[in-house]
Amino acid sequence: MAKKRKKHRISKSMGIILRTFLILVVLLVAFVCFRYYRRQVLQSQQIRQEQVQKQQEQARLLRQRKAFIKKIGPIAKEVDKSYDLLPSITIAQACLESNYGQSDLSQKYNNLFGIKGTNPNTSVVLVTKEYVKGKWVNVKARFQIYDSCEASIRAHARLFQNGTTWNHKQYKHVLAAKNYKQQAKELVTDGYATDPNYAAKLVSLIEQYNLQKYDK
Repeated sequence: MAKKRKKHRISKSMGIILRTFLILVVLLVAFVCFRYYRRQVLQSQQIRQEQVQKQQEQARLLRQRKAFIKKIGPIAKEVDKSYDLLPSITIAQACLESNYGQSDLSQKYNNLFGIKGTNPNTSVVLVTKEYVKGKWVNVKARFQIYDSCEASIRAHARLFQNGTTWNHKQYKHVLAAKNYKQQAKELVTDGYATDPNYAAKLVSLIEQYNLQKYDK
């Protein structure tokens, strides 16, 4: 009888140990699953938050860019009608070269097109990028200072009309072009821009923001 009771106690103890072990295993598995689920939830929330922030930033940039276009569009349309220039090209150039009015040159000095200057009293020296021998390099250049965006747009139009000091017909192909795609192409042909992709960038901007409506 004593041996039977002893075996029963051992069997009972083993059962308790086994149940305790199983409970600990279940709790451990549950804890690991909870940590994994919580991590997944936090990661999903972080991804959604980043997506929302990205969308908000894109919306802010879009509003900023449209506001800039709305500001200079009517000015370009009024000025360019006397110079055989298409307002869509002028607006696209201003967007591209001034980063939609956010560059230091445009914000501080109202120079929307990166037009160079020579008079130290009415110009400023800044670092800019030029495409030289197949690569972009930083160079220092003197840029004209303007009193307003309108003054910058008028100077831009006069540049095409009057040409350069060494060639008054420098931009004759630009002035002869009758649509924005051709005029963008002739800007490169006539040596206005050093960027080989300049024309494609202008056309892309014009079509993205429907700038051709200012040509009508």
